Amino acid sequence: MKNKHEIADIFRLYGKTYREQNMLSYKELKVMHKIEICRTAQLGGHIEQCDQCGFERIAYNSCRDRHCPKCQTMVKEKWLNDRKADLLPCGYFHMVFTIPHELNPIILRNPKIMLNNLFTAVSQTLQSFARDPQWKIKGQLGFICVLHTWSQKLTAHFHIHCLVAGGALSFDKKQWIPSNKSYLFRVQSLSKEFKKRYLGLLEKSYLNDKLFFPDKIAKYRSKEEFIDFIRSLFKIKWIVYAKRPFAGPEQVLEYLGRYTHRVAISNNRIKSIDNNQVSFEYRDRADDNMVKTLKVPAHEFIRRFLLHVLPENFMKIRYFGFLSHRNKKRAVKLIRQLIDSDIVFPQKIEETYLEMMQRLTGRDLLCCPNCKKGRMTIIKGLPKQYIDSS
Repeated sequence: MKNKHEIADIFRLYGKTYREQNMLSYKELKVMHKIEICRTAQLGGHIEQCDQCGFERIAYNSCRDRHCPKCQTMVKEKWLNDRKADLLPCGYFHMVFTIPHELNPIILRNPKIMLNNLFTAVSQTLQSFARDPQWKIKGQLGFICVLHTWSQKLTAHFHIHCLVAGGALSFDKKQWIPSNKSYLFRVQSLSKEFKKRYLGLLEKSYLNDKLFFPDKIAKYRSKEEFIDFIRSLFKIKWIVYAKRPFAGPEQVLEYLGRYTHRVAISNNRIKSIDNNQVSFEYRDRADDNMVKTLKVPAHEFIRRFLLHVLPENFMKIRYFGFLSHRNKKRAVKLIRQLIDSDIVFPQKIEETYLEMMQRLTGRDLLCCPNCKKGRMTIIKGLPKQYIDSS
């Protein structure tokens, strides 16, 4: 069922005036435009006809932009299907590394380098702990990192979700060293190391003149001001959160599907668009995850949404250690042999787009919605900018 309200509707209603009143990057303009025209005549499509009753319908193409809430389901399912080949017969841990909000103004002006530094700091932190004998799993970790940039209220909240295999491959690749079943590393220690690693990378970026300080953060052009800022960040408590470990491969896949291909806000959270105001649902973490409604001006909603447009070609999902692209094929096979487990893994499904949709929705998309007997076949392609004159 089509959502009553969509982000595309907000852009179509208020996007023109927002663009006229605000200076936007090419990437932001591109994302807005793609979401506005997703599954409309502007992207073209085709006409389908039932081979029994003659019923016709038009199907328009998707924009396939990774920020579009309507275009993630199929991408996510294909990605999840591919990940089945990487699963291991061990526990998995879910960790979240969060950057203090004091850094938000610099990140928003320097997203590529600051977010690349975030991935690097998380990776360095976890691998350094795996090399430390006190944690008793000395070897190479394997983990997946997923960047999220938003809070439930759509404000900037930069953090990385990590899925970490519960153990390490010894450096000589002759042994699998399992971790403690209930925890991987002490989160307080991780937090201190993560802080040190990230701020070290931040200072290095500054000294190499890679950061841009316009407008409200112009004061940080002064080295003295910047060093004072770094010192203040060292005094703040940085948050690393660890959830309970997963019980098996099925739970791991469920987790992956929940986090990997999210966008800042889904259409089903939009509750009303009226009189230059947008209302949307959010979960209040400070109030026992209660579902509440927030109303903001339409232009403020657009501003918040655009905070989460990622730089061009920026990878929001990354793989590290023995799960990195160059290592995982051989490493996963080796680790499975070392563990010598009888666990049967979910098998990768070879299926077409239509078969995938039927599996996910329980509906046969080719079955005629009118007579319920015939099959829908494509009878005509529609070029971009097609306008139905009927």
